[in-house]
Amino acid sequence: MASSNTYRLSCSVPGHEMDVRGLASTSFPEGAFVSVSRDRTGRVWVPNMGPNRSFTEMHCMHGHTNFVSCVCIIAPNETYPRGLIATGGNDNNICVFSLDRPDPLYILKGHKNTVCTLSAGKFGTLLSGSWDTTAKVWLNDKCMMSLQGHTAAVWAVKIFPQQGLMLTGSADKSIKLWKAGRCEKTYTGHEDCVRGLAVVNNTEFFSCSNDASIRRWHVDGECLQVYYGHTNYIYSISVFPNGQDFISTGEDRSIRIWKNGECAQTIRLPAQSVWCCCILDNGDIVVGASDGIIRVFTESDERIASAEDIKAFENELSQSTIDAKTGDLGDIKMEELPGREHLNEPGTRDGQTRLIKDGEMVQAYQWSVSDSHWVKIGDVVGSSGATQQTSGRVLFEGKEYDFVFTIDVNEGGPSMKLPYNVADDPWLTAHNFLEKNDLNPMFLDQVANFIIENTKGNTVGRTETGHSDPFTGSGRYVPASAGGSSASGADPFTGSGRYIPGSGPSTVAPAGVADPFTGGSAYSSNALQSTSAPTNIYFPKTDPVKFEQANATQILAKLKELNRGAPNEQKLSDDGIQKLEKLLSTVSNLNAAEKPTTEEIEILWKTAHWPEDIVFPVLDILRLAVRHPVVNEQFYSDKDGVQFCNHLLNLMGPQGKPANQMLVLRTLCNSFAGQWGQTLLMSMRETVMSQAMQLRTVNNKNIHVALATLVLNYAGCLHKVADLEGKAQCLSMVSTILEVVQDKEAVFRLLVALGTTIGNDGTARDLAQSLGVKSQINKYSTVTDPAKLGECCKLVLNQL
Repeated sequence: MASSNTYRLSCSVPGHEMDVRGLASTSFPEGAFVSVSRDRTGRVWVPNMGPNRSFTEMHCMHGHTNFVSCVCIIAPNETYPRGLIATGGNDNNICVFSLDRPDPLYILKGHKNTVCTLSAGKFGTLLSGSWDTTAKVWLNDKCMMSLQGHTAAVWAVKIFPQQGLMLTGSADKSIKLWKAGRCEKTYTGHEDCVRGLAVVNNTEFFSCSNDASIRRWHVDGECLQVYYGHTNYIYSISVFPNGQDFISTGEDRSIRIWKNGECAQTIRLPAQSVWCCCILDNGDIVVGASDGIIRVFTESDERIASAEDIKAFENELSQSTIDAKTGDLGDIKMEELPGREHLNEPGTRDGQTRLIKDGEMVQAYQWSVSDSHWVKIGDVVGSSGATQQTSGRVLFEGKEYDFVFTIDVNEGGPSMKLPYNVADDPWLTAHNFLEKNDLNPMFLDQVANFIIENTKGNTVGRTETGHSDPFTGSGRYVPASAGGSSASGADPFTGSGRYIPGSGPSTVAPAGVADPFTGGSAYSSNALQSTSAPTNIYFPKTDPVKFEQANATQILAKLKELNRGAPNEQKLSDDGIQKLEKLLSTVSNLNAAEKPTTEEIEILWKTAHWPEDIVFPVLDILRLAVRHPVVNEQFYSDKDGVQFCNHLLNLMGPQGKPANQMLVLRTLCNSFAGQWGQTLLMSMRETVMSQAMQLRTVNNKNIHVALATLVLNYAGCLHKVADLEGKAQCLSMVSTILEVVQDKEAVFRLLVALGTTIGNDGTARDLAQSLGVKSQINKYSTVTDPAKLGECCKLVLNQL
């Protein structure tokens, strides 16, 4: 078969009404492929046997209630000898189709957000990735396991043909290798979202990213090669059967063919976003783009499009516009550009771009080696109105939208982000926005009409900015950075002099000179250079925050009163009460030479198991006692420690008494004061924090302050530990608690926990950003009463 070794247009396949987001070649029928689109359909295309070399729609599939974003083919088996088609969509579902019917055989439910990538393996295994940060492994219609570990949307997944290995790529910039549900290895190197993966063989794979690079990896972790050529986001990658050559598509309007490690050919399309590609068995290339057209390119002279079709394609290309900011055109100075005579000189390589000035217009041409002439690829314009250096698809919190509006509820107040896709219901979007930001439902019509008005007449993929705000009617508000006052040096938790662990009464040191926690050099290098910015005396906070104030007289009086009503077998004798009184005196002064006795500790253990209606004064003694190293070791060592901790968690349950809930939280916080308590609580972190989290909805500010302090103490322990899961749980708790907590002291401690968690950890910082924490805390940056809240908030925002 004759071949020119250069890919040229074979045919254009219209049919979809919106962006083509996914493609996959099929084993049946021969030479066919499947496409999916934002128009909510999937379509099977078969090659025509006639002379027009095009494809005909054989089958149209419906089943998703929102746009379809990905597709893969499940290999044939005895039950389905022609294989199955799996599609994922923005309705959070996976639909599995046969070629016999237009509706799904079954729908896989389990993801909590858009399913944006799919890969099929042997024996019917299906791997899915989602914006909910997880990947899931399915077998037939059952979810077998969930792969958790990424901190942002999982944009790409692939199953290796052998070894039972699976790959996931994420907006957290990492790739993970999984086996039997466990993460075996994490690959880092990309500087932005990982958007596509392609398996080369049993030991190597490719990845592509929003950082405009492609990487070739060995499964042992070594990055074998980095390929550069694209000038914008790269969305997809497919490998030729030889395992060496591959193709890639991206936001720079191009498909690029890579041979022998070099970009051998660049094909421009009359559409900004080239979303997807696949390779057919005959070596032809299929691409889908934002204009809704599927195009097939071939090396075979026998399948090249007619001269008329090629001319029509070139005309369409020449009439398109190129954004000077997003194309690979460099800085353009119109007065220095040559005229049309510059096109008389031949190009030096295929795909070479040349700009010429034609009157008041700037035009872009690309050199075609196969045709030995310059092909116009578009008119250059100053701006396309896009953001994120794309033609309009905006990433917000790791997810992709057509629009991200900035909304100001109160003029001068914190702004909020309203993400929206053209395919979304504006009323539902408005409802979700109001609910998420705790805004009055009366604004529903106003917000929905704002969305409708500001997206009117826009096609999918365009982003507008600078619209009037639906609440204030004014233009977009960009808050000015207010200068903070210099730090006073007071301890942010007690209001006393600067806090230095292990010291006696402290004196106030000059702001920005001494670290408030270590006494060493200032935490922030900017502190000595500027008096207008607050000194960071707040985080990282690595020593435990404790609840130490108590009125021993009142505690003992209540204990004696309730002891009279205690069950006979648990009632304390006068001697027992005296021993508890002595214990309370001892643990109230940790500097005292006298230590708690074993008998006193045993009595405390016994009374801690009083009925929940009367146990609270004992818990008050307990939360003071666990600060003492002797009691801390006695209560938290070995198996007794787990038993004791579980007893506390039972008292702290959501149906428990508020006084018990608060005192148990305070006891847990104070338990961090000793090595034994800290070690046990870290080993039980997931259980303790999950159960404590249930108290966030209790309407009690003392509980909220204690809950925030517990998160802060965990954050302090995790600060210098490479425990992403632990930090993710801390960040998740901070974000969730901030939704409901109003008390300023509780918010302040959550901000310190947030700053401690993200400090010196870029991954944790990215996760915090993907959780939308920045928009949650913005409103506290202007708080002046107490000043520590506003100052700490500004410092956290600087970190983010």
